[in-house]
Amino acid sequence: MRKISIRGGEFRKVTPDGEVVLDQDTVDVIIVDAASIARMYYSGVYEESAVSAPICWSSTTRQPDPNVTDRQAPRCFDCTQNVKGSGQGNSRACKFSQRLAVVFEDDLQNIYQLQLPATALFGDAKRGWMSMQNYAKHLAKHDTSATMVVTRIIFEESYIPRLRFRPMRVLKDAEIKEVVELQSKPEVSEAIAMNVRPITKVIPFTETDGFVFNEAKIS
Repeated sequence: MRKISIRGGEFRKVTPDGEVVLDQDTVDVIIVDAASIARMYYSGVYEESAVSAPICWSSTTRQPDPNVTDRQAPRCFDCTQNVKGSGQGNSRACKFSQRLAVVFEDDLQNIYQLQLPATALFGDAKRGWMSMQNYAKHLAKHDTSATMVVTRIIFEESYIPRLRFRPMRVLKDAEIKEVVELQSKPEVSEAIAMNVRPITKVIPFTETDGFVFNEAKIS
């Protein structure tokens, strides 16, 4: 699977041929599809270069998925890993994340997975750059879907590099047609699926922490 890595505060293309650091401050992509926001808990101290699987996860953010064998609690709300301070510093050990299936503006054929950490999902807008939840909300106010615009992604300058988003332009009719056709490809489902659970089709940007993405406005 092709991926866009954000390790080390740099954009990297990860393909079967290897990994390439993109020598640029921003990337322009089209969001083809998105999973709902999920939760994942990893045991031990986070290491950027380490590769491991979560021991508990939730694709609904409400309770662990049925195939979790080491549930930390019956409900996410009651879980001790969902308490500030349970993670490093004052963070929560169990973190939100969201997977996107994207294509680059200049390459509509190759689908990439982009996994957004919690720092990319939430937070206030600054100088027109928005967190993903605020970005989806902004587009919905303008009766626009994220799948119909070119999205520019940037690392916000902070003590922790955070991704921020803004729309650049509306897609042309021919581009929209290509994106719609891409949505039925198995690579898209694979990109947005949690690799610890079966692939399921979900509505992008569903309700989390008081925000509801109004899909009806963009259909």
